[in-house]
Amino acid sequence: MKSYISVKDLLQRKHFENIEVVAGHDGLARIVKWVHVVDVTKIRNLLNGNELILSTGLAWKEDKVSFLSVVEQLIESQAAGLCIEIGTYSSYLPQEIIDLANGHHFPIILFKQEVPFVEITQDIHTLLINHQYQMISDLEGYSQALNKKLLTIEDHNEILTFIHQYLNIQVVTIFGNHDIQFTPKVSAKEQDELLNIIENHALASPSPVVASMPIQLLGDSKAELIILSRDRQITDFDQLILDRTATALAQFLLRKHYVEEKRHAEETEWLMSWLEGEYSEESIQEYLAYHTPAVKPKGAFVCLCRLDPFEHYSNVDLTYFKLYTRTVFEQQGFTLFSIEKRDYLIFIFLNKRNTGTWKQRMKEGIQKLLQNDTKIAKNKSTPVLGIGKYVEELKNIPFSYQTAMETIRIQKRCSQHEGSYFYDDLHIFRLISHLHKHLDLKEIIDEYLEPVINYDKKYNGKLMETLKTYLACNGSKQETAKRLYVVRQTLYHRIEKLEKLLGKDFMNHEKRLAIEFMLHSYEFLLSSKQVKGAEQESL
Repeated sequence: MKSYISVKDLLQRKHFENIEVVAGHDGLARIVKWVHVVDVTKIRNLLNGNELILSTGLAWKEDKVSFLSVVEQLIESQAAGLCIEIGTYSSYLPQEIIDLANGHHFPIILFKQEVPFVEITQDIHTLLINHQYQMISDLEGYSQALNKKLLTIEDHNEILTFIHQYLNIQVVTIFGNHDIQFTPKVSAKEQDELLNIIENHALASPSPVVASMPIQLLGDSKAELIILSRDRQITDFDQLILDRTATALAQFLLRKHYVEEKRHAEETEWLMSWLEGEYSEESIQEYLAYHTPAVKPKGAFVCLCRLDPFEHYSNVDLTYFKLYTRTVFEQQGFTLFSIEKRDYLIFIFLNKRNTGTWKQRMKEGIQKLLQNDTKIAKNKSTPVLGIGKYVEELKNIPFSYQTAMETIRIQKRCSQHEGSYFYDDLHIFRLISHLHKHLDLKEIIDEYLEPVINYDKKYNGKLMETLKTYLACNGSKQETAKRLYVVRQTLYHRIEKLEKLLGKDFMNHEKRLAIEFMLHSYEFLLSSKQVKGAEQESL
């Protein structure tokens, strides 16, 4: 339906047969909400806008200045147009007034013969009132049709298309992630033009050609629904239709959000049960065949991702990171499931390619993940990854999960091994971590290293650093001195001191292996204290 009555529409009514539009032809599409008969010169405060003014010209007679003032006031008051009865009190229209009206697209219509203003106002007011009743009826019909659509539609685009077709008007939807949708679709050039119109009218309240309504969902603004017209003004009826549509769109998005949350909760519950070992191989395969029928996994593993501080990351941040991670590793031949648990993101990787290349493909994916701009939220931090054992049977994924957690725990204590994302690559630290759970490592460390530790503490020496470097260089004095940036005499003096404290046989094979193991254990326990917030003190 046509949701408004324009000046041009009224010119087709009775008593407008013998007229002439002498100015403002481009403004004939102006909306008319009421009709007034005015024969005074001060009318600025008498109008609300969109009134069609009928006048005999009595107020100004042949006074061009008063006439000009009246027209200026009508334009300023957003009147729809001016109809003048020529002959009785006004015989001509000055060119200045015609130019002013044309410049503001303000219609001026001349009645060339005497007309009954009472009958005109009665006719137009009846038309306007009936139109208002019709609009109320149409609004109710629109709402009912929209509510019926909500029962069956599966995509919000159907709602946007519905309002576009009903009002025959351009619809623009700006979502919270800054995605902009145009209904109907337009060219890139037209998109820029429409966005410029929206931006230019953003400060106008209300705007004559743009109207917008926020889409609220659970107290949060998810989108902004905008209607825009370049051919006519936005009417009250347009605003009401926009309001009903925004409400329907919010209801649809809420329903969709509820369904997605329910599905996500069910998936999370199932995945957690999988990680806890509650499913058989057959039930896991059935679940995957239903949800990911195209995937034929050749094995799987768990990857834990720690983001510090986790509470500073919004849902949008986490969603973006998960989507980006999934994109990166799908290119490497993996399918991912993700779960959020306390301060971690848990990813279950299903391998779709050759089992022998899974680790290399993971390394390539991790490199791409960390090299790109994946630092998110205000406190930007690089993700810490821990990858558990690769398992060929999917029922063994709980073992991969436990080893992934162990990898993260070891990484916290061994910061110098940041490149050890894989449980398989931690080697000696896996053994140290296991022994730490069952033995008093400090007592064993003291048995081997206490003299050196006490010496460094007492004399602020660097024997521990020297010992570690000397062993790493396989006893090469030249290489050790180079790495420590000391002259050979200084190194010889330190080695003599180490021989006194540890024994001259400390480089013998078996004792050397034990000392190296204790050095790693010492760093492990020292890092454990740092993780717990304790002071860095000697063991």
